[in-house]
Amino acid sequence: MKHIAVVSLIALALAACQGGQRSANQMPSFYVSLTNANAVVDAATARDMISAYRGNKGLGRLALDPDLQAEAEAEADAMAAADKPSSAETLKSRLAAKGVIAPAVNLSAGYHTLAEAFSGWRESPQHDRVLLDPQATRMGIATAYTPRSKYKVYWVLVVAGPKR
Repeated sequence: MKHIAVVSLIALALAACQGGQRSANQMPSFYVSLTNANAVVDAATARDMISAYRGNKGLGRLALDPDLQAEAEAEADAMAAADKPSSAETLKSRLAAKGVIAPAVNLSAGYHTLAEAFSGWRESPQHDRVLLDPQATRMGIATAYTPRSKYKVYWVLVVAGPKR
């Protein structure tokens, strides 16, 4: 119940930031189902949700990073093609070898909306550590849909420290 209240508060804050640009019948992007081939996770909304959560814990905001975004997209596509989650340790090692400072990742499958993924990550101690990584200053997030999978949607969140 607590996570529903947090998501609701974030939804209200985000709606206020949009300055009323969303029409009355348009669903907030964090509730939009990503179970179709054309669906794309709203990275800016994800950044704002995660940053608000981090702010409540005394941590800094995250910036969207195009390099981390590209890495997240490639990994999500690879997981969808294989129809199984990748190894977080393998992805972190690959990112570190490319010079990414303090990479941390959440890899998951089966969440159909950003709200579900965010709630699930907060409830998992391992995933929550990534959300609240004190070294993180930037992020990339992506999903990939695969209709024949029992999971349907694969998720990748990459956070990292500042660029060198």
